[in-house]
Amino acid sequence: MLDAASVLGDRVSAAIEAAFGLTDVDPVLRPSQFADTQANAALALAKKVGRNPRETAAAILAELDLSDVGTVEVSGPGFLNVTVNKDWIARQIAALVADPRLGVPVQPARVIPIDYSAPNVAKEMHVGHLRTTIVGDALARTLEALGHRVIRQNHIGDWGTPFGMLIEHYLEVGGESAEADLLRTDPNAFYQAARAKFDDDSDGGAWATRARERVVLLQAKDPQSIEIWRGMIGHSTEYFHAIYDALAVTLTDDDLAGESFYDPMLQDVCDELERLGLAVESDGALCVFPEGFTGRDEKPLPLIIRKSDGGFGYATTDLAAIRYRAQQLHADQILYVVGASQALHFRMVFAAAEKAGWLTRPDGERTVPVHVQIGSVLGEDGKILRTRSGAPLRLAALLQEGVDRASAVVEESREDLTPAERADIARQVGVGAVKYADLSVAHDTDYVFDFDRMLALTGNTGPYLQYAAARIRSIFRKAELDPATQSAPVVLGEPTERALALALLGYGAVVADVGDQQAPHRLAGYLFELAQAFTSFYDACPVLTADDEATRSSRLTLTAATLRVLVHGLDLLGIASPERM
Repeated sequence: MLDAASVLGDRVSAAIEAAFGLTDVDPVLRPSQFADTQANAALALAKKVGRNPRETAAAILAELDLSDVGTVEVSGPGFLNVTVNKDWIARQIAALVADPRLGVPVQPARVIPIDYSAPNVAKEMHVGHLRTTIVGDALARTLEALGHRVIRQNHIGDWGTPFGMLIEHYLEVGGESAEADLLRTDPNAFYQAARAKFDDDSDGGAWATRARERVVLLQAKDPQSIEIWRGMIGHSTEYFHAIYDALAVTLTDDDLAGESFYDPMLQDVCDELERLGLAVESDGALCVFPEGFTGRDEKPLPLIIRKSDGGFGYATTDLAAIRYRAQQLHADQILYVVGASQALHFRMVFAAAEKAGWLTRPDGERTVPVHVQIGSVLGEDGKILRTRSGAPLRLAALLQEGVDRASAVVEESREDLTPAERADIARQVGVGAVKYADLSVAHDTDYVFDFDRMLALTGNTGPYLQYAAARIRSIFRKAELDPATQSAPVVLGEPTERALALALLGYGAVVADVGDQQAPHRLAGYLFELAQAFTSFYDACPVLTADDEATRSSRLTLTAATLRVLVHGLDLLGIASPERM
């Protein structure tokens, strides 16, 4: 099965090479109101080849063979307008219908660890964790669908200074009471109580001193401290996975690779960087000064890998992690799905790892680290989304509100369903609405959180796409047919049939692009356009009441293919497709 854009792009590029001896030239394919697509490369090439754009386009056309695909002509100042033959489209649709992968290519397999979600132990997940969790999960699903080996890495905050005060508070409260506090609905309560004691200097800082001493004991593997610490992690992971289940993401306990995992490696990281001459003492701290990073005073910026008190920080852990992922996991690429505010930090970490030689794997190949920058979720005031009191908005509360709002819509529209069925649909729609609103915008941009817009059944929303799939299922229920069995020859007699078929053929290329560019919003945009194309088709072309059996079967095949692509695409985004809505 072939995507029209891919075929045309390859053919135009080959014609440019034949005409001018130029390789790897972008054919510059664009939509056209006069044809299926338009190749605009001649306009950019004209000056380079010393001809005017129309002459350049004519020279490309002379070498361009599209006889098996469609027709092409030069128009305007030098556009190549291509109209694809409907018989060619029909043959490709037949291949799509027969393909279990729906045209999604199997790429040469790469090992790709993805660092995402990363909540903190003994603290509640808030709205700031929403985007990294669902963007990371959509990328993991998509890359696996493309044939790559994805290694999920949930880099939880489970080590370091905060645990001194948490353990000390636990001991002071007492085992049973502390356990009760840890198991409360709001995990933040325990942390906040410990923090208040740590910040209170009414005792001359004695409690804070004990907390710092407790950190030393924890790092020395004191049995009592380690036992309490493990209990805290156990309680927190149960909570994390309740959130992950609600979000329908694919993270499990096996994917936990928190800060504690890298703790035994930190001293060795420092020692190795010193041996390489990359780490030097500065104001009592051990620092790396990656080339090209300076502050406002034009002085080199330090990446502190060991603090003046002998402790290690985030930079040390991140350097240990990138070394481990490249050297031990043999990663081809590492994706860090982390807030955009951390861009400078990761650029410095990547530069330090490169200089240390850690990005060259044992097999001689190179590991490529990528920071998938995540923008912020904003309130109507344009500021970071928070509660009315100014506190971070709890993720569990946000998801529950989405389900509650969706429940009201489902209750009104589907009285024929049982309460359990309505509740299940409300869960899928509410959570899907929240996830799609996030995934439909570029991951590095901010967006305003608006439940009314997210839950609308019209426009570019999750419920609109879910409803499109449910609507198609209802067509097959009415006809008492199984959509999985529809594979009749496709006849493209109407413009909307042709447009829908061309849209379906673009699916595999879009999925590949999402994986290559780390851009789930492109898949969301494609699915929205596909749903719109189906709506136009369905409004213009009777399906069950078509004039003849061949046309009816053809349209049922197109309808079934649309359902398969919508469901598959939504699943790659981690969004369910309810049977009814």
